[in-house]
Amino acid sequence: MKNSLLYLLLLLVTSCSYLNNNGDRPVARVDDEYLNESDLTGLVAAGTSPTDSLNLVHNYIDSWIQRKILIHQAEKNLTEDQLDFSSQLEDYRNSLVVYAYENILVAQRLDTVVTDLEIDNYYQANQSNFLLKNNIVKINYVKIPVNSKTIRKIRRLFYSDDPDDKDELADLCDQHEAEYYLDDDTWMVFDNVMKEIPIRTYNQEAFLKYRRSLEIQDSLYLYLARFIDFKIKEGVSPLQFERDRISSIIINKRKISLLKSMHKDVYNEAFQKNEVEIY
Repeated sequence: MKNSLLYLLLLLVTSCSYLNNNGDRPVARVDDEYLNESDLTGLVAAGTSPTDSLNLVHNYIDSWIQRKILIHQAEKNLTEDQLDFSSQLEDYRNSLVVYAYENILVAQRLDTVVTDLEIDNYYQANQSNFLLKNNIVKINYVKIPVNSKTIRKIRRLFYSDDPDDKDELADLCDQHEAEYYLDDDTWMVFDNVMKEIPIRTYNQEAFLKYRRSLEIQDSLYLYLARFIDFKIKEGVSPLQFERDRISSIIINKRKISLLKSMHKDVYNEAFQKNEVEIY
């Protein structure tokens, strides 16, 4: 069905009705270059409407024609020297070869295990590099449909400090399709929290300093929130918030060191084997 539709579209878009030497049907030509029906394979996804399919095919053909015309025009107006890209292509190929080899070396030899001690030591030595760009918070919140019959019980469990009540609260929310976040240990960017809870404030810093809990209701939901902790932007970012970033930094430093060592070893080995001469 898809091939039949594509064939119909091609007939509508082009007037070509002959096959080339490869038995393929041309759908467009610019000078001596042809765009063939086989080049459009996979362009139209299954289930696409006839109108959208026609537009996709037409736009693709038109884009191909414009590009070929531009290339041919450029080739007509550039000198042979200007059209000689052999040096650039060789440099590009060499870069790809080295890049591929380095990737294989890194995959084989790079140690990607970073211990907590390494992370802690790096953090302590570089705290000035970890300043917050945003206000962050540790928060618990629940989002309950306003017509829920469990609001009273959820509210009681939510404000309880008993760990067992928190487990019961999570179960109750799951049963009644209430959204919740009850992790006491994970830092979150406050701007992201405000996307989940309709908090309105023009001064985040003042809001966080003087609010420990809040309840907000709109036409659909009741939102309960408790702030466990907060950090103001431009202060030193907490270690826990930076662990993944520090781990990536340490691994990247190892990668750079590994590649530098490889370059040096390859260089020295080539001289030792008399594979290199300087005249």
